[in-house]
Amino acid sequence: MKIKVIKTESEYGTALARVGKLMDAKPGTSQGDELEVLSLLIHDYEGRVFPIDKPDPVAAIRFRMTQQGLTNKDLAPFLGSRSRVSEVLSGRRSLSLKMIRALVSGLRIPADVLLGEMKRA
Repeated sequence: MKIKVIKTESEYGTALARVGKLMDAKPGTSQGDELEVLSLLIHDYEGRVFPIDKPDPVAAIRFRMTQQGLTNKDLAPFLGSRSRVSEVLSGRRSLSLKMIRALVSGLRIPADVLLGEMKRA
């Protein structure tokens, strides 16, 4: 297989098939290098053709709450009060910069996710 930028679905399928054959290649060998390059090209193609949108900030907060077993009450230190937590989680209130900083620091939610567009209730 000639290694080049993947531009079509057919080339993508061919690259995936070749990667399947190279999965046991040892690092540092010519086949290992081919596997690495093809993996990068496939990743690039998938990023262009199958982009993944960032989650809604409220969805990201709820996901982190589920991961850490948190309740609405547990978010009050980050958002200001229990009523403010309710407003944010229902989409009636946007996150302030202070809230975003607290969530980034305290819950390790990426700032770029929290700065995204919130879906209004």
